[in-house]
Amino acid sequence: MFEKIQGIIAEQLGIEESEVTLETDFESDLNADSLDVFQIISDIEDELDITIDTDQNLRTVQDLVTYIENLEA
Repeated sequence: MFEKIQGIIAEQLGIEESEVTLETDFESDLNADSLDVFQIISDIEDELDITIDTDQNLRTVQDLVTYIENLEA
């Protein structure tokens, strides 16, 4: 799951996949604004055919991965 999300984030932000780890914070580490995060979430929803509650406090990649894994469980 992480690798798929990592690829989407890297593509959306135009960065190397190696810059995206589980500990990566969207705002402080990637300088992603709310529009960037919205687009990342939208791309993940399309790719995985899921709906992500944007009211969740998804600050790090780990937060996002955990949230998605719990949806699929």
